[in-house]
Amino acid sequence: MKEKETEATAINQRTEAIAKHYTEIIRLLGEDVAREGLLKTPIRVAKAMEFLTKGYDLDPQEILKSAMFKEDYRQMVIVKEIDFYSLCEHHMLPFFGKAHVAYIPNGYITGLSKIARIVDVFARRLQVQERMTTDIKNCIQETLNPLGVMVVIEAQHMCMQMRGVEKQNSVTTTSDFTGVFESQKTREEFIALIKRGY
Repeated sequence: MKEKETEATAINQRTEAIAKHYTEIIRLLGEDVAREGLLKTPIRVAKAMEFLTKGYDLDPQEILKSAMFKEDYRQMVIVKEIDFYSLCEHHMLPFFGKAHVAYIPNGYITGLSKIARIVDVFARRLQVQERMTTDIKNCIQETLNPLGVMVVIEAQHMCMQMRGVEKQNSVTTTSDFTGVFESQKTREEFIALIKRGY
């Protein structure tokens, strides 16, 4: 019980410390931090940022291991159109889209929801799309040791849409793969399956 109380106190102290910084940022931007509409903004933003970066506190390998099962299945397992939201580490603006993940088991499978959860773990960090794609792939490969893994991510980046080049309809696609997905035929099968509507 004391451990939980200590942890809660540490979290509250961290939230308050982050909020103080946002108070100063709002002031530096030229706003009146005492204005009614902004009184609680720093604490709200601090809590939002903690939620959006909660992936740092989670271990994605442990998430996969928590639902690992022996299974003699050696065909492609695909979890597609996994919605995610992340923050670009360069401007701390959102990027968001869909992740498509496939692996071919080699003695072990994992719970399907765990694939979506590890996408969230890596998305809930300051990220670049390229690294996030590789992080997801590496986590599955290292934990499950499958015959191969492939990850495709399609995302829109607010740092391109609401500032800079302001290209509102641009979509960035990244991919990474291991093992049997090095075969063009296997990759093409995966791409065909994620594009097919059901």
